[in-house]
Amino acid sequence: MSYSVVWFKRDLRVHDHAPLRYAASRGPLLCLYVLEPSLWAQPDCATQHLLFLQESLRDLTYQLRQCGARLQLAVGELPEVLGRLHAAAPFARLLAHEETGNGHTYARDLAVGRWCQENGVQWQEWPQHGVTRRLPSRDIWHALWETHMQAPCLPPPAPASLHGPSLPWPLMRWPEARELGLDPLDPPQRQRGGRSAGRQIFDQFLDRRCQHYRSGMSSPLSAPTACSRLSPYLALGCLSMREVVQATMAQIEALADHPSAQAGWQRKGLAAFASRLHWHCHFIQKLESEPELEWRNLHRGYDGLREHEWNAMHFEALTQGRSGWPMVDACVAMLRETGWINFRMRAMLVSVASYPLWLHWRPVGLWLARQFLDYEPGIHWSQMQMQAGTTGINTTRVYNPIKQAQDHDPQGLFVRRWLPAMRRVPDAYLLQPWLMPPALQQRCGVRVGEQIPLPVVELEQATRSAKQRVHALRAQAEIRAARAAIVDQHGSRLMRDGSSHQGSGPARRRQPAVPPAMQQQALEF
Repeated sequence: MSYSVVWFKRDLRVHDHAPLRYAASRGPLLCLYVLEPSLWAQPDCATQHLLFLQESLRDLTYQLRQCGARLQLAVGELPEVLGRLHAAAPFARLLAHEETGNGHTYARDLAVGRWCQENGVQWQEWPQHGVTRRLPSRDIWHALWETHMQAPCLPPPAPASLHGPSLPWPLMRWPEARELGLDPLDPPQRQRGGRSAGRQIFDQFLDRRCQHYRSGMSSPLSAPTACSRLSPYLALGCLSMREVVQATMAQIEALADHPSAQAGWQRKGLAAFASRLHWHCHFIQKLESEPELEWRNLHRGYDGLREHEWNAMHFEALTQGRSGWPMVDACVAMLRETGWINFRMRAMLVSVASYPLWLHWRPVGLWLARQFLDYEPGIHWSQMQMQAGTTGINTTRVYNPIKQAQDHDPQGLFVRRWLPAMRRVPDAYLLQPWLMPPALQQRCGVRVGEQIPLPVVELEQATRSAKQRVHALRAQAEIRAARAAIVDQHGSRLMRDGSSHQGSGPARRRQPAVPPAMQQQALEF
């Protein structure tokens, strides 16, 4: 019996799933998810990711059942699993979405391609998100992104009997996180996996929460409800990027007929959200086009800037939430409890690590990858390098944790929630508790250096020194000369007025009109 194997990876849904639709039109199929021990042994994985995956697979099992299919699970390395299946029940086609993952999945896909070629199996892949494989030029990327996002979303296959053969071996049990050697982190307040949960959160955002998006996204106090909270569901493909873009644009149009102030704020919030959906794919495209940016500097002129000055004490202070800066330590505490913090606070953590603590972005990035439930390699590593200043094309971004607290938590509600010792600190010393006189510490029942750590470095001096080192390197002629090639390969061509900047030169040519919601290209307001 000829049949197709649909290989699910980071696309755990039946809605807008091109490989599944294609397979269903061709006859019997086998829906397969393979848990790969070598993938879960990578240093960017944590227990929370495995549990979120399990929850999403349970949801996918139900979705497939509604279509007359069933999900079959295997544990092993892909070429070995495919080989065992093919030997027992030969199949003609392997169908999947493209994946822009970490270096391990890149090598895995190469191995799968070799196996398919050696065994006469047709391997066909469809684009995932708005990322273009083998993109010839960044000049055409935005047009390709729009074409993909404007194409109709694919409905699930009509209910039918789509069963192909079963796996020729039983899955006795799912490995536990400790057996896979995973970081034990599983935040008790993390989001739960599955399309059903993701769709409910998205509907709530479209209906109500979007009105607070622009005003509430920067503060860690308001961001948990003002932000969409869709990132883990997009990262694992429980929702497709295309359906989110189209639903967002449809809601913007629907709200145009409502003259109320609330509808106006909702439209503005959704327009800002839409721009970030565009940026989502823009950053993943960087990793797709240059996989090496996961582990080496995008601008090679920055090699050696921090690598040989690793300070284990600084890293431990950061990761244990003992940096001494309340805003930083409160963010680390929130991550441990929820698996999520908002973008501005993520940028602040990386900035503090990269400048006053002078830590290389790679180890810090691996730690944060395990902390973030919504870890998406393309976005994560692009942002790590951008915030660390090693792309060579972005403005130096340095976030002062004291100023961030002053701007986004002036009453100390956030730091007092996540750092119990800070609840005994008077308002006057919230930003810099180490300045409290010893007598006041005694009256308040808190000791700086014990319950509240002292800053590991003097912030202003350490930051100034770090910026001087980075700027001195940026000023070198050979460093500036290499910048043009990076801009040409990775730079955004979309300008604030909606026009497109072609290539690395100064000239601009008008492109087809960009929807207003897509014109804002700043990550922060």
